[in-house]
Amino acid sequence: MSLSDMLRTQRFDDYRFYHQSTVNQTLHLFSAVIFLFCYALLFVDPALAGIVGWLAMLTRQTGHFFFEPNGYDAVNDVSNEYKEAIKVGYNQTRKIILLFVWGSAPIALYFYPTLFGLFDAPAGRLDFIRHVGTLWLAIGIGGGLARMLQLFVTRDLTTGLVWAFKVLTDPFHNIALYWNSPLKLMRGELIDTAIADADWGDEDAEEAAHLT
Repeated sequence: MSLSDMLRTQRFDDYRFYHQSTVNQTLHLFSAVIFLFCYALLFVDPALAGIVGWLAMLTRQTGHFFFEPNGYDAVNDVSNEYKEAIKVGYNQTRKIILLFVWGSAPIALYFYPTLFGLFDAPAGRLDFIRHVGTLWLAIGIGGGLARMLQLFVTRDLTTGLVWAFKVLTDPFHNIALYWNSPLKLMRGELIDTAIADADWGDEDAEEAAHLT
């Protein structure tokens, strides 16, 4: 399977397995726009980019945890347990761990303001907030790198690299894919009915489900 086929497979499976709710799709659209702003901020103010990036991440995960169907997937004829087991990226268990680490960062900085010498002692509240943003940025980057390295070991080098590229380009792809999701939502379409008939030209449909 070529790199482009693997990328299409991962994107298609992510769409059909984990983005059936139009509320979730709409939140991903908003999140994608915020992420693009975050990308620009990385070159100007990394600490602020860390705060903005996690704002975008929380927007995305709200859609997954509260609006996406978690029971049997009748559209794809698979169980939720099956989807969670084969997912290449962060499934719900991994996301909960990552969000726990994210939520613990401000608490750790409150009790250890310099984080064992990593930061200068904050002169005020703004310094503390910027330190939180810097730590959040490190957690986001570290979380992505950790999963990519894990995929190198558990899957193969190509799967890990394709997944990393997918994650980095998801904001652009989400905008192209979900730009009309708010319109569907306003029409009362809570579940994307187009998923059942979606075909992204993948000839390896049976294999695709194992590469999400």
